[in-house]
Amino acid sequence: MDWIVIGGGITGASLAYELSQQNFKVLLLEKNSAPDNATTYSYGGLAYWSGTDELTRALGQEGLELHRQLSNELDGDTDFRELDLTLTIDRQDEPEDIIRNYDRFAIAPELLNVQEACNLEPLLNPNAISGALRLNHGHINPQKTAEAYLQAFERNGGTIIYESAIALLHQNQSVTGVKTKNNNYYADNVVVCAGGLSRSLLQQSNIEINNYFTHAQMIMTPAVELELGTIVMPAVQRRFWLESTVADDESDNPPHKSILDPGAIQFADGRLCLGQISVLALEPQMQFDLAAAEAKIRQEVGHILPLVADIPGKCHSCLVAFNNRGIALVGEIPNFSSLYLFSGFTSTLVYAPVIARRFASSMNGNPDQVIEQLQSILEQAIM
Repeated sequence: MDWIVIGGGITGASLAYELSQQNFKVLLLEKNSAPDNATTYSYGGLAYWSGTDELTRALGQEGLELHRQLSNELDGDTDFRELDLTLTIDRQDEPEDIIRNYDRFAIAPELLNVQEACNLEPLLNPNAISGALRLNHGHINPQKTAEAYLQAFERNGGTIIYESAIALLHQNQSVTGVKTKNNNYYADNVVVCAGGLSRSLLQQSNIEINNYFTHAQMIMTPAVELELGTIVMPAVQRRFWLESTVADDESDNPPHKSILDPGAIQFADGRLCLGQISVLALEPQMQFDLAAAEAKIRQEVGHILPLVADIPGKCHSCLVAFNNRGIALVGEIPNFSSLYLFSGFTSTLVYAPVIARRFASSMNGNPDQVIEQLQSILEQAIM
């Protein structure tokens, strides 16, 4: 076997497929045959407009173009579409101050007053906002996209085994494979795409890296007749502030921090995803009171979208990986030959598929400046 890919979410699925496209023999290990991960509970947004430098702007556009043709390539519908993103501005905030925070992005938003915002998204509560920002946004069904990648991967001759990776196998500083509860699997190379569990898996081999995670909770509903016309998110997303505090939390181990970003998206099949609580905590197996989380989400979402908040649904929890160094941690881990990391993405659904394609090509002997840049970021993240 040439490669073992650990993790079957969007990162692992896209990377396994792209490696198989390069004619590598690939084994993908995924702990659950029924997905229960960040991909499953993702909003599915493609923020291709959010690049802030030459690299992220180019990758954002590249990611959009990839998604436009991905259903045909994979022979599986990803539900790709382009629709409006409504970024709501809190009643107490000045719209002109908020829009200035978006000056650094590749595409500037349009500033809407309250009436214009409600014309764009009629389900908004006009008394809860002082305005909104409008952007064109991409959207996919993340679970269907991951499934399409995995099916195409298997058609390419790839192998999927549903077992949980519990340790890396290595001789001295050379990784030789992966240990599960019942088996050992060997390959020339191993790449960790385990999302929020990547950190703990690497720690078992005494590899400390600035690859973190939050515990996210959100409500998923069945398909409903009510129609949400746009993706609704707050213009000031507290999750980014929370992630910026991780270095202090890691060193001091303070009490858990928690934020809530009220928002809503309706998938093409009519299902809704409501809100997101993000909790910064170091224990990946931490349990939460999902009934309490659901009540908080419904209260906050109901303030912005009154008709949406009471739709029956179930609150779920998952780990969401991130890092505080760059757009992703991708490359070979220093001092461990044949061990790679592919995790910690920002704008995962935009960047991961295109970086997976570039990574796989580079592993087949085609130098890639983007992969070289990400390798440098990864080396700086080693603790």
